Amino acid sequence: MQTLGLNPEQTLNVLAAAGRAPSVHNAQPWKFGLFEDRIEVCADVARRLPVADPEDRELRLGIGAALYNLRLALLDQGVRPLVTIRPWEHPGAEAVVRSGGRGALDERTGPLFRSIPARRTNRRPFSEAPIPADHRHRLTRVAEAEGAWLEIVDNPIQQSRIQRLLTEAHAIQVRDDAFRAEFSAWTGHDAPAAEGVPRASSGPAPEQQDRYVLRDFGGGRARQRWPGRDFEREPLLAVLATHGDGEYAQLRAGQAMEAVLLTATSLGLAASFLSQVIEVEACRYELRRLFDDGLHPQTVLRLGFGSPVPTTPRRDTADLVVREVTA
Repeated sequence: MQTLGLNPEQTLNVLAAAGRAPSVHNAQPWKFGLFEDRIEVCADVARRLPVADPEDRELRLGIGAALYNLRLALLDQGVRPLVTIRPWEHPGAEAVVRSGGRGALDERTGPLFRSIPARRTNRRPFSEAPIPADHRHRLTRVAEAEGAWLEIVDNPIQQSRIQRLLTEAHAIQVRDDAFRAEFSAWTGHDAPAAEGVPRASSGPAPEQQDRYVLRDFGGGRARQRWPGRDFEREPLLAVLATHGDGEYAQLRAGQAMEAVLLTATSLGLAASFLSQVIEVEACRYELRRLFDDGLHPQTVLRLGFGSPVPTTPRRDTADLVVREVTA
């Protein structure tokens, strides 16, 4: 197992870093084709979530996040990655990565690469401590560097409307029997598994006094682990958006999303997703109307200072390889 001049151990390390990316319900919907001159980053369609993500929007965000980790890991191995998104000559690939010669991590990318093992989706309550302005600026700048826009939602009117849209989207989804079945299949389990969100990685189920509707990843049995803990009243909300939409934009957005999440981790911040408002089309449309310049929201993040959380499981790295051709 080798590619781009890397030996088998280096190749495994690169793929392991890519596989640490976030994905909806930790479905890990990616696989990799290894060739002598390239790595093909592909969708694992067997890991689609057809109810929550019927257009594969979040699937492509996850693949983009894995691609960003792959880029950082190749730099760590001395390879400068050259990335082509949706290459016409490789129709089965979401992206192709080739070598652009020698590369190395620098003062910007080094902390992000080192944050890959530490990044977690934190579904627990955050503290009420405000996030410093410098932290906010660094998050927005790293999104811009990846061709996206991170809108920090400070406007009370926008905050209130997003809160209403989250409540509405959540209510629509939980009324859907198919959605509940799909959600249950991927979350809230105690038995060891290489995918999905285990109960140990969940947070408490929101209660009436909690302003923002968050999903109960603990299967209705997690509140007892944090008695008396309410979610923060004013989380920092951030909407990651792109100026266009479609498959190409969503893959770019996934890379920007992971850059933001790794930057947040390097700053000691915690993050989780408010995905309902993106997954329900009518609510996503209303969310888009909150912003100017024709921005297309791709994901909504909740950011703050949180307590440590365990890692979520990952598939064996060898299982991520779909095809290996070295000649």
